[in-house]
Amino acid sequence: MAAGSEREGKMHTPQIVLAEGEAPIFAIGDRVRVAVRFPIGHFRVPNYIRGKRGTIVAIIAPAAVNNEEEGYGRNAGSKRHYYRISLPMTELWSSYPKSLKDSLLIEVFETWLEGIDDGGASPRS
Repeated sequence: MAAGSEREGKMHTPQIVLAEGEAPIFAIGDRVRVAVRFPIGHFRVPNYIRGKRGTIVAIIAPAAVNNEEEGYGRNAGSKRHYYRISLPMTELWSSYPKSLKDSLLIEVFETWLEGIDDGGASPRS
């Protein structure tokens, strides 16, 4: 760089603009509910977790294609995130006899999750 340049001694970091779906819409610690839907054909969300509430404990990187749509050729390459969520066992089975700290960890695709505000964080926009 030439002497006297405004950038002299500074690293220039380009501004990266993410496409829709590349940035996670939820953060670790966000409270979510698994959607209640019954699609025809292939789906990856077990029936017993639909409608249940949990907490995001990890964001799976990198973003991935929606496997449910990809199987039918409807994805067009768009990518979203999988999230590891913690569902309390007492949320899944009301008569669960063990510790309230017991939970199920499961990875769920972003399109199946809804942000909830029950005193916790809400989804990012």
